[in-house]
Amino acid sequence: MIGARTRLLAWLIALAAFLAGCAPPIGLDDADTERPTTASPAPPAASDVALAPQSAPAPVTTPILVPPRPFAFNLYQEGDFVPQYTFDWCVAASIQIAHNLIDDTGGGTWTDSAHQGKLWEMARTRSSNSFNGANPLGWAQVLTEVGMGPYSVVSVADYDDALQTAARAIAETGRPVGLVMWRGRHAWVMSGFESLGDPMQFPEFSVTGIRVQDPLYPHGSGQWGPSPAPNSLLTPEQLAAQFVVREPRRWSSDLPTGYMLVLPRAQAGSSASRSVASQNAA
Repeated sequence: MIGARTRLLAWLIALAAFLAGCAPPIGLDDADTERPTTASPAPPAASDVALAPQSAPAPVTTPILVPPRPFAFNLYQEGDFVPQYTFDWCVAASIQIAHNLIDDTGGGTWTDSAHQGKLWEMARTRSSNSFNGANPLGWAQVLTEVGMGPYSVVSVADYDDALQTAARAIAETGRPVGLVMWRGRHAWVMSGFESLGDPMQFPEFSVTGIRVQDPLYPHGSGQWGPSPAPNSLLTPEQLAAQFVVREPRRWSSDLPTGYMLVLPRAQAGSSASRSVASQNAA
């Protein structure tokens, strides 16, 4: 019996030792409070980060602004000027001058006094009030009818705008402009100009000089001043002494008060010619 008890006791001791080896080393409370945490990976160093390739920015181009240069345009050639043969025929003489300025083919110069009288009659009968003689409406119509047109009469309220309008018309058409002088009492021809900027290249340009033909030369006027010599270059200030706004009551028309021009219009399908005395000044 003693041997059996001894064997039973030894078996129980061995069983207890086996169960002790299978138990966890810590209790449940300890497991809840000391649960290991998962560590976050360390951020990569800046030198280890690969940057996505970026396209180079488009180059910024600054437009090159070309400043306006001095420009000159003149239709006048020696022999183009014609004086008015009476104190009434300034419009007719201006028509003859315009023809000579336009016709550089050698086909004949209009200078005859009898022919000037016929042109005056034509202009007078085509004017709104023939009692006042030939006015700008008749002037423009005769220019058109004899083959130098088309021409029309315009009134421009601002003086500088009027000079720009006249210069641009000459540059575009290669034909002269009629200037209605002395508040509507006299006629000159603008045969050319000088400017800061070519009107065909710059929408905004300034007229610095005006080439004029006064058919009353060399007589002039006691009220308005002397007549400039043919092909004179006047400053805008000099021209303004005689080129003033039209007097509304001078003759009837629907045009507003302003600086009046007998203006060449571009013909349909034609292009401006610059073959006559046009040059860029340095």
